[in-house]
Amino acid sequence: MTSAGAGAADAEALDAAFADAVRRTGAAIGGLYLLTPDEEQLFLDVLYGAPVEFAAPWVRVPLTAPAPVADAVREDHLVWVAPEETACRYPRTAMALPYPLAIAAAPVAGVRRWGALLLIWPATRPAHMTQRERGHIMSSCGRLARLLEEGVAHGRFPAPRDVPRTLPAGAARPAAGPPLAAADFVERLPGGSCALSLEGHFTYLSSGACELLGRGADELLGTLPWQSLRWLDDPTYEDRYRAAVISREPVVFTACRPPDCWLDFHLYPDASGISVRIVRSGVERPSTAARPRTARTDAPARAGRIYQLMHLAAGLTEVVGVQDVINLVADQIMPAFGAQGLVLSAAEAGRLRITGHRGYDADSIERLDGLPLDTTFTPVGQVLARGIPAFFSHPEELRRVYPESSQISGKQAWAFLPLIVSGRPVGCCILSYDRPHEFTAEDRAVLTSLAGLVGQALDRARLYDAKHDLAHSLQQALLPPALPAVPGLRTAARYLPATRGMDIGGDFYDLMTLSATSVAAVIGDVQGHDAAAAALMGQVRTAVHAHSALGTPDRVLAATNRLLTDLAPDLFTSCLYARLDFAVGSVTLASAGHPPPIMRLPGGDTRPLEVSPGPLLGICADAAFPVTEVPLAPGLMLTCYTDGLIEVPGVDLDDSIAALTRHLAQADDTDLEALIDTLVGATGTGRQRTDDLALLVLHFLGHEP
Repeated sequence: MTSAGAGAADAEALDAAFADAVRRTGAAIGGLYLLTPDEEQLFLDVLYGAPVEFAAPWVRVPLTAPAPVADAVREDHLVWVAPEETACRYPRTAMALPYPLAIAAAPVAGVRRWGALLLIWPATRPAHMTQRERGHIMSSCGRLARLLEEGVAHGRFPAPRDVPRTLPAGAARPAAGPPLAAADFVERLPGGSCALSLEGHFTYLSSGACELLGRGADELLGTLPWQSLRWLDDPTYEDRYRAAVISREPVVFTACRPPDCWLDFHLYPDASGISVRIVRSGVERPSTAARPRTARTDAPARAGRIYQLMHLAAGLTEVVGVQDVINLVADQIMPAFGAQGLVLSAAEAGRLRITGHRGYDADSIERLDGLPLDTTFTPVGQVLARGIPAFFSHPEELRRVYPESSQISGKQAWAFLPLIVSGRPVGCCILSYDRPHEFTAEDRAVLTSLAGLVGQALDRARLYDAKHDLAHSLQQALLPPALPAVPGLRTAARYLPATRGMDIGGDFYDLMTLSATSVAAVIGDVQGHDAAAAALMGQVRTAVHAHSALGTPDRVLAATNRLLTDLAPDLFTSCLYARLDFAVGSVTLASAGHPPPIMRLPGGDTRPLEVSPGPLLGICADAAFPVTEVPLAPGLMLTCYTDGLIEVPGVDLDDSIAALTRHLAQADDTDLEALIDTLVGATGTGRQRTDDLALLVLHFLGHEP
């Protein structure tokens, strides 16, 4: 068993190494993200150089999210984002951090991947990162990984947290002279001077600052300006403070102290806080004394909450399927509002079907699933009918109107948010709390706004899922459900759609039994990866099947080509047809502009098979397709593929084929399905694909007469 002292020492060593890594790189802000035990999310464990409130949108980051730290861990390399690149590469980050910043994220990995180191610099740093800097960052990440491994060896690993720890950014500077002399110097300056901590609290005020602000130092010290000075209670002014903290650049803004005193605020930030100079504005402005002032009963939303809302809204615009919506609401919106429970339902055929939930047991969900839209069992029916959210801060509030509802889950507070799209209810989002929870006016306003965005996202996601299911069903119907079993021949095949689009395309494969001693293998690629390509692919595959009785590969392709030419499609097709004759011991092939197959001989020699290609199918009715013949010996393996496997931007096609050949030469052929997994992973097409791909592997073991 590990002592508490050993665990504390591990934590102190990790914090010290993290802080040192940030300081050595000259970064203004740093964060250490660690993977959750299921390795599906990153949580912010410790923050340096900024208030924890600034990190609210990024306390939890799904590993699949389009964010620098997620990319660094997922792709296992350092991610560098210059200031001018943020909006293009990471629009969600740029929306929540609209300041000129340079960002780097590096994987923290050793015996396993642990997380990522995030570093943020002001835009004044050079736009390019040198190899030396990269080396320093990666060596720091290695040190952090070793410390994490030592902590695990001692039985300690940082647990996921909703609120990260913060480390002070540097030590206090030594005074250059006696404190009284410094204070006298400040008092002699015109105007006023004050100091703010990085969290925004007043830590010092000169008498001139107190005079200009209209409040005494005893009233202001330790407070936030936008809370103690109502005329600064505006997100615009708080945003200027945020800009100074994050960008570490001087910021100037002008504000009016009622009734008509205009003041210029000059903010000078560094790692320890912000020095502020306050002077009367030299610009004449119209008096506000005569302007009618509307009394405000609700404080405006804080700038941090506004940016958090923008970040969540941007995330909702990027989700694709219903499960993506559920995950985003559960992983980001729930923690943002401190909720412990979630029920997300969709309106289907007059009933509410639960599409996702967190923090509820199966019995509670079973009782809530399938309620009619006009239910009076819970507030959901009334909320949907009126289109107005309902908030219950305490069980008694809900029990008075819906006595049974409050007893279902044992929750203590609820926010019922109707999901309305174009005036029609599409579902309901319920956030619940394990303890009574007061919903402020700001919380209600933000949650109501988010409910509209969630409704739009859920409606789009359901439409996408329906299209995806239709496309998947069509694709499966067009491809062979299974390859026929052929004695003496091992086979495996795979189709992977493009990662963008409808998950459907024109690539296909097939294996046909021609006789007791011969089979035919075909693979092809119809131009495009949409429904039109899939439809033409079905016609091509049917035509090949129909003409396979003609015998030689050239005749099969010629007949298929004439049919496609008569159909006059707008799309063209590449195709490779191979006939394996076990009795004769030969393989004959013909190609219509298709990439060459890779042949691995029984002795291990592996090379692309030189097949003289004819033109693509559907171009010229009288086209000829040369035939290539090679011996068929036991142990021969033939790998056929479409160009989606080998086309890599910026890489020559011949180089890609050569790389594929090397992978096949070293691959283990014990399990052909595992072999295909290896090929897809080695070519980098397992993650992002701009084109669909098909693979067909044939391994001849020998034929028994």
